[in-house]
Amino acid sequence: SVLHDLVRFHVEEGTDALIICGSTGEAATMSIDEQRIATAVAVDAAARRIPIIVGCGGSDTKQVVRLGVQAANAGADGILLSAPPYNKPPQRGLIAHFRAVVEAADLPAVIYNVPGRSAVNILPETIAALADDDRFVGIKEASGDISQIAEVARLVGGRMTIWSGNDDQTIPVMALGGRGIISVLGNAAPSETSRMAHAWLDGDTETALKLQLRFLPLIRLLFTEPNPIPIKMAVAWLGFDVGDVRLPLVAASAEFRERLVSALNDSGVARSS
Repeated sequence: SVLHDLVRFHVEEGTDALIICGSTGEAATMSIDEQRIATAVAVDAAARRIPIIVGCGGSDTKQVVRLGVQAANAGADGILLSAPPYNKPPQRGLIAHFRAVVEAADLPAVIYNVPGRSAVNILPETIAALADDDRFVGIKEASGDISQIAEVARLVGGRMTIWSGNDDQTIPVMALGGRGIISVLGNAAPSETSRMAHAWLDGDTETALKLQLRFLPLIRLLFTEPNPIPIKMAVAWLGFDVGDVRLPLVAASAEFRERLVSALNDSGVARSS
């Protein structure tokens, strides 16, 4: 399958772990059964060479619990838990939601703060409260608010791993103690995205910064249209038959594709042989 090929591609290109059924994977328009199959295929393709982490999102805690249990049964290594969209739960509701899913799935969990999609901001104090439970191993921070991320680092540094959730803030977040990026760009440029993070961790800050700045124009374009419209187009250009986005998302124009291909070429992304 194409997913099988994509997982193998990422293993070979140096991706450290993969999120299956996240925003970029269009999980919001996948059935529970489709998510189960995608997880099983990814686990099989990875063959324990890299961790497979499964996105578990939704507005109904009972349904998200089912997704968490399903991920565990399919052999996933961890789960990524976003705040329930639309309901706008209070912070104590977020804590209860995340705990319910982790209790049922019994897998290491990464919390995902993405207020632009969920309409609720997971506050640093809430993340700190969850950090008391060692099953909550990390936080993907996509609030875009560096001051807030700094406060998260102050409160949970050493107890939870912090990852940037925005490609244009990989290095700023790593400067605060983050360990890398849960990336959209990495779908099209896995080896370079991985190299950027590893360079910073290895103390080669100059290389890391050069890569961050080199990819900024492409990153900007990848978010000109709602994710994953542009990145799906980019991965198809790489040579993978990933198909079209599902409604209510719609494909971008031919003119946008030209601009995207130009940006891919300019940033040095190589097409798959």
